[in-house]
Amino acid sequence: QVRLVESGGGLEQAGGSLRLSCSVSGSNFRITPMGWYRQAPGKQRELVASISSEGITNYADSVKGRFTLSRNVAYATLYLQMNNLKPEDTAVYYCNVFWRREFWGRGTQVTVSS
Repeated sequence: QVRLVESGGGLEQAGGSLRLSCSVSGSNFRITPMGWYRQAPGKQRELVASISSEGITNYADSVKGRFTLSRNVAYATLYLQMNNLKPEDTAVYYCNVFWRREFWGRGTQVTVSS
């Protein structure tokens, strides 16, 4: 069974930085497609950034140049470095993994004040 444990959310001022972590267990981390999604109040869940099984990253236009997705294979952890945060980045951020089927973390709240 795949297990995802997220951490790193919190309250930050606009222009600040946060780093989210997602510890993944129960899959072949190296070849598992994974990513981060977010859901703001009253809005649909949207893709923030993803990495394919071949290691190709993809970013939402709204975060390009500000967010960076990375992973540490040795620790089976996925990271999302978020710089130059904006109030519109406020949302619950979810780690997502596809290993035979889709798995979701419980989410971590990110709040950016203006």
